[in-house]
Amino acid sequence: MKTNFNKEDTQLHVGILGCGQINQAAHFIGTLKSRNVHLTAICDVAEDLLGKMAAMFEPDRIYTDYDEMLADPEVEAVIVGIGDQFHIPMAKKAVLAGKHVFVEKPMGVSIEECEELKQLAAEKGVVLQVGHMKRFDEGLQFAKQFIEEKLDTPTTYKGWYCDSIGRYTLTDNWQPVIYSSDKARKPAGNPKAILDHYYLLGHGSHLFDTALYLMGPIERVSARYVHKEKQHSWLIDCDFANGAIGNLSLIVAIAQDWHEGCEVYGTGGTVFAKTFNPWEFRSSEVDCFDAKTQCTVRPAAFDGQFYRRELEGFADTILHGAPQTGANADDGMMVMRALIATYESVHKDGAWIRLDEVQGGL
Repeated sequence: MKTNFNKEDTQLHVGILGCGQINQAAHFIGTLKSRNVHLTAICDVAEDLLGKMAAMFEPDRIYTDYDEMLADPEVEAVIVGIGDQFHIPMAKKAVLAGKHVFVEKPMGVSIEECEELKQLAAEKGVVLQVGHMKRFDEGLQFAKQFIEEKLDTPTTYKGWYCDSIGRYTLTDNWQPVIYSSDKARKPAGNPKAILDHYYLLGHGSHLFDTALYLMGPIERVSARYVHKEKQHSWLIDCDFANGAIGNLSLIVAIAQDWHEGCEVYGTGGTVFAKTFNPWEFRSSEVDCFDAKTQCTVRPAAFDGQFYRRELEGFADTILHGAPQTGANADDGMMVMRALIATYESVHKDGAWIRLDEVQGGL
């Protein structure tokens, strides 16, 4: 079937591992809409779910065996969109097969396994990108450029990520129908059994990566945590390598609409950013005040398809040698270190934890 999407002559041929929610809601349609990506293959052990996705998204081939998809010479890159515990093992197999890898966030569940994947990708000379899609929010991209060019010396960062009690209702309305299968492969145990682990990995990774993207490396954190009824709340102080100080808050979930954003203060200006539930596909509203001109600028940021845009950036790096604008292995590992340091700090009465001393996992 011919689509109406404009495709470039040179396209990256990808195979997608997994037919779960993130691939159904984001990456299948992302590959179809991407100007420079072609959906070559889909792989999943659940044949019923695989067949349904193949009928909907029409890859060239389907596989129930991951090794067979990796042996396909037309598959140049793999999108790993499965359970967190499977990210590194499946990404490593792809790298060993000589494939470029896009792995969903979080990069993994331990520092050691992330370091091993980073080293392996470097040895094999393949591109490794972590799916921190907020780096492809046009509003935040404008904010980053403003910070680098107009803010002069950054002094203070405030970031917040507050999930909403109405999020699942809204997400169900925005997302396509998500199909499941009893034959799907699941990680051992129940990842949601320890909710502070689960929420830190799933939501805290966005909070930290936005801070890292806009402000640069984080050196240390000090965190407090409270759990009352169904609400989990973290307040996290952090010091950045550029000398700025920061405060981050993560709350799951608040009795209000989705509430996410950041403020950045510097000697030459200020940035205010309001970020929306990602399934609205709406870029952040960003106001940048320039002290020199005494003017506030808000960019027109119409393209909120972050998932398509991150795949196009991934493909441009591989196909044309463009600079990697997505999160690389070092970025993914720093987010992991920040998450683990936060967890450790909470259990040490808010002690400051240096990220470069963190080991282990969540």
